[in-house]
Amino acid sequence: MRIVVLGGGFAGMETVRVLERGLRDRPDVELLLISDRNYLLFTPLLPQVASSMVEPRHIVQPLRDIRGSGRFRFRRDTVTDIDFAGRRVIMTEGVERYDRLVVAMGSVVPSFGVPGVEEHALGYKWLEDGIVLRDHILDAAEHADHEPDPAARRRMLTVCVVGGGYTGVELIAELQDFFQRYIVPRYRGIDPGDYRLLLVEAGHEILRGVHPTLAERARRKLGREGIEIRTDTRVTRVLPGAVEVAGGEQVPVGLTIWAAGVTGHPALAHLPVERDRLGRLITRPTMQLKDHPEVYGAGDAVTVEGNPTASIPIIPAALAHARLAAENILAELEGRPLGTIDFAPQGMLVSLGERDAVVEVFGLRFSGYFAWLFWNALHLWKLVGFRKQLQVALDWGMAQFFPRDSSIMRRVSRCPVCAHHTPYRERDAA
Repeated sequence: MRIVVLGGGFAGMETVRVLERGLRDRPDVELLLISDRNYLLFTPLLPQVASSMVEPRHIVQPLRDIRGSGRFRFRRDTVTDIDFAGRRVIMTEGVERYDRLVVAMGSVVPSFGVPGVEEHALGYKWLEDGIVLRDHILDAAEHADHEPDPAARRRMLTVCVVGGGYTGVELIAELQDFFQRYIVPRYRGIDPGDYRLLLVEAGHEILRGVHPTLAERARRKLGREGIEIRTDTRVTRVLPGAVEVAGGEQVPVGLTIWAAGVTGHPALAHLPVERDRLGRLITRPTMQLKDHPEVYGAGDAVTVEGNPTASIPIIPAALAHARLAAENILAELEGRPLGTIDFAPQGMLVSLGERDAVVEVFGLRFSGYFAWLFWNALHLWKLVGFRKQLQVALDWGMAQFFPRDSSIMRRVSRCPVCAHHTPYRERDAA
C-alpha cells in the first residue's frame, strides 16, 4: 500500500502528520510527500518580510527537520501531471505510483486576464516574493533620496496593492510602518508626504468575510495612517509606472503588487476532473474527488461541493480538509465508514501594523493594542518548532530597539532607473 501526498504546505504537512500517527503499527503502508519546495512557509508572517521586520529564514522550516524521526519519505520535485487511470504522479524528474493520493498543492494568485500583470506587477505568495518586494521598496527609496523633482519622487514612492483581502490589508499596513518608522527617518531626502500607499479592491468592501464592524474599523485605521483605499475599483491594465482602472483612469505608481484572490494550481489545470470557477478541484464532503474516490484533496487546491463555508481559502480550513482526508484514508484501511467535512471558521485575525489589529474569536470581537498582542501570541505559538518561535520573537523584540535592515541583497530586476544603466562589472567585462 502506497500513499502519496502532493504539497508541503499546511494541508500537506497536516495530512502527513495524521497519517503517520495512524499508521504507526502498519509497516506495510508506505508514505511519500512530494513538494517543489523543501520547506514549510509560515504565510501569516510573510508581510513582515517585506517590511524587514523579520528575517526571511525565520518563517520557514525545512520539511526534513519537521519530519525528525518520522518515517515518511520526502521528495523535492515538481508535479506536472497526474495519471488517474494508471495511478501515477508524473514529475519533472520521474514518476511515482500511488494507491491513495492526497492533492494539497495549494493555489496561486490569478491575473484574471488583466494585461500587464505578469510583466509589470510583483506577486505576493511565496517567500522569494517578500524578499524581492523588500528590495524593490528600498531601491525606490535609494533613488528617491536624491531625486530633486518632488513629482518624480512621489511617483517613485507610490506603492499600489491590488486586492483588499487579508493579504493585501496586512501587507499595506506593514509597508506603512516601514515607510513611517524606518524609511522617512533615515533617508534625509524623503519627507513624510513624499510616499503614497494605495489599496485597490474590486469589491464593495475590504476584508470580505470579516465582521462588518471590524472591517470598517480596519478601514478607518488605515485611512488615518494616510493609506488611500479605493473600493469598487477594478484594475483593467497594469502599465510600467501606472495602473489603469475601469473607466480608463491611469493612476501613476512606482510599484504595483498583485494580491488579488486565489485560483487553482496551474499543474492541475488540464486534469480531466470537475473544477469550480476559480479552477479548484471539486471534492465530495468526504474530501474525495468526485470521479476518483482513491484521490483526496485538501487546502486551497480544492473546493467542497455544496459547502462554501468549508471552501474558504484560509489555513484553518486547509487543516480541517487535511485531517479529514487522512482520517478517511485510515478509515478505508480499517473498513470503517468515511466521515464528512464539518468546518466553520472560529475566528478571524487581521494585523493592521505594529500595535493594532482586529480580532474575532468565538463571537468575541475586539481591536487595538490588545488585539495586536493576541495576534502576535497566537501566530508565535503556531510557528513550527521552538527555534523558529525564538527567532521570530527576537526579531520582534530587536525591532523595538534597533533599526530594521536596509541592505539590498540582490539586483533589483524591475527598477526603471537601474534598467537604463549597465553595472560596472558588466561594462568592465565587455
